[in-house]
Amino acid sequence: MANSLLMPKATAVWLVDNTGLTFDQIAHFCSLHPLEVQGIADGDVAGGIKGANPIQMGQLTREEIEKGEKDSSYRLQLSGPKTIVAKQKRRGPRYTPVSKRQEKPNAILWLVRNHPELKDAQIMRLVGTTKPTIESVRERTHWNAANQTPADPVTLGLCTQVELDMEVRKAAKDRPPEQQRVEESGLLTAEEAMARASDQVSRSDNPFDSSDADQPQADDEPEYDVDSVFGSLGSLKSDDDDDKNS
Repeated sequence: MANSLLMPKATAVWLVDNTGLTFDQIAHFCSLHPLEVQGIADGDVAGGIKGANPIQMGQLTREEIEKGEKDSSYRLQLSGPKTIVAKQKRRGPRYTPVSKRQEKPNAILWLVRNHPELKDAQIMRLVGTTKPTIESVRERTHWNAANQTPADPVTLGLCTQVELDMEVRKAAKDRPPEQQRVEESGLLTAEEAMARASDQVSRSDNPFDSSDADQPQADDEPEYDVDSVFGSLGSLKSDDDDDKNS
């Protein structure tokens, strides 16, 4: 109560000036000494402090003041906050119920097999485990490795699907570009396609390629004897001359 009260000395000044509460009641409510409250009433303490109305600040109700004025032994109760502010999330190991702690190795095995791109720190955040445990599950040296079966951590309730997707996307961004291939698609990278194309070109340009040996060759042209050709032409010419003379 004392730690949550805003401006306790200023509140005490207002209660002394505007209510009929006893010094003990005001001192208890404001976490002050009764003599200090008496000094406020006498003007010896907090002379330059302006009173703060706890009713306007929502820390005390008029009904509580009336109860205290009717009964000097009554202790004033601090009013609860009208709005609840969510507490800041603590950074640290994720708490896992005892009933689900035995499922952690199964979840680690599932993550290692289905998302090998995840780092140990990411698995630790998702499952709430330690690095030695992850290494023992990955290397199959865990004491219960024979009985482990992969299990989705989301199904086990160790993390949410949103948290898992976020860690997977983060791991995908950190991977080098050459590792971001989808092996199931069967597509070739640019380097592999260029290598295969150059291999085919080199084979087609090779004159000693065995594939050309199987191709049918064109028929060889017949060889002619020069002397026999011109000799036959000469005999034909002499025959023509004899015909003219006759």
